[in-house]
Amino acid sequence: MSSKIKPIKSVSLVEQVEQRILEFLKENRFKSGDSLPGEIELAENLGVSRNIVRESLSRLRMLGVVESKKRKGMFIAEPDILSGIERIMDPDLLGEEAMQHIFELRLVLEVGMSELLFIRKKDSDIVKLQEIVDREANDPLCKTDLQTRLAYEIEFHSYLYKMSGNGTLNRFQSMLLPVFHFMMQQESKAAAEPKRGSISHNDLVETLRNGTAYEFRENMRNHLTPHFSKLS
Repeated sequence: MSSKIKPIKSVSLVEQVEQRILEFLKENRFKSGDSLPGEIELAENLGVSRNIVRESLSRLRMLGVVESKKRKGMFIAEPDILSGIERIMDPDLLGEEAMQHIFELRLVLEVGMSELLFIRKKDSDIVKLQEIVDREANDPLCKTDLQTRLAYEIEFHSYLYKMSGNGTLNRFQSMLLPVFHFMMQQESKAAAEPKRGSISHNDLVETLRNGTAYEFRENMRNHLTPHFSKLS
């Protein structure tokens, strides 16, 4: 026989019950705010002890799927999809490959959010970005001090995420900052003078002011060329 029997995954009883509760919630179309059956009812229906159900519910609570209210029981919560990532987004905890992948994700997000920026940009946003650009241009430390350059880089690009009007995207970018800062530091060690793209922050502001979403996407890609050129 050419086909092979797939190995059985080792899954604890708590994990099985957790999965079955999730399936139950989906099958019965539970929504945020709906009340869950009690521990006793769940234990009887699943044929396990209350301790197993309690532990499974505790895991779901940690994921933000359920919440408990004093004297009212358990309810479906609206999960915070970024909370788990937020806890471990630390260069000291992540391996080199993981940080490289996260840095690449940042590049993809910045090139890809041009449509959102053009849909939601306001005159006040252009004024704010121009103010950052002018401070950067008039700061003599930008030519000699990497930390100063990084500070302006982070301030400018962080404001673009804020302009997107997408709270999840903006929060995710804030979580990426430690990895972004670490990777930029690593790049600076590899070259005496980190390279810059031919498109500056000022060029990007001008494109936001008078250009199109397509032009901005192309210019952002050019702006980030030094980083893209290092990908393999």
